[in-house]
Amino acid sequence: MAPLYAGAFLADAFAMDLPPGAPGDALSLARKALEKQAPWVERLMGVRDGVVKLFGLKTADALRADTTRTPRLGFFRIYETHGDEVVLGEDDRHLDFRVSVLRRPAAGGGHEMVLVTVVHCHNLLGRNYIRVIAPFHRMVVRSSLNRAAKAGRVSAP
Repeated sequence: MAPLYAGAFLADAFAMDLPPGAPGDALSLARKALEKQAPWVERLMGVRDGVVKLFGLKTADALRADTTRTPRLGFFRIYETHGDEVVLGEDDRHLDFRVSVLRRPAAGGGHEMVLVTVVHCHNLLGRNYIRVIAPFHRMVVRSSLNRAAKAGRVSAP
């Protein structure tokens, strides 16, 4: 992901400690954090889809239904899978984004999960889209991690 930082319009990262016995591979961690979203997130995605459809952008439902491309995790296209990292994302006419789910050793021992998002905008529509959704994006990422923590999948920060 580091080479993608250059020229990014948005780049952020969130990390959480993993408890003993947590999945040992990044793809399993990505599934636990990203597949099942909170009901408010699903409603928010429905609103997002209704708006972006007006601009001819890809909806989450259209992405989930697209089985002609590489494998998917929810609406995310899986670009790369390694034991300790999975890179997901999507490309559209307004922007390209990548999400990395990384499992790495934690400073105090054990392991942590790090979610990194990098977005490259192609035009004014992409930049304005990110300006509008960035606060929601951060809330959604935190919600995904916290829901996983409450379910005993990863520990809260």
